[in-house]
Amino acid sequence: MKSSELRQQGYQALIEALGVVGAIKFLQQLEVGYGNYTQERHQWLDNLTFEDFESFLKQKE
Repeated sequence: MKSSELRQQGYQALIEALGVVGAIKFLQQLEVGYGNYTQERHQWLDNLTFEDFESFLKQKE
């Protein structure tokens, strides 16, 4: 299936499920991300220790 066919079927499914107005409102909520997730992820995960993770799990209990 071509990307254009997949997109067309996706739009059609949205319209059938939500109606035209609902589908438009849903599509308006989608936004293109920004930044570099992989680089940002390393900034906050590289310094995470097992003890940090263990402490987090205990807080969730």
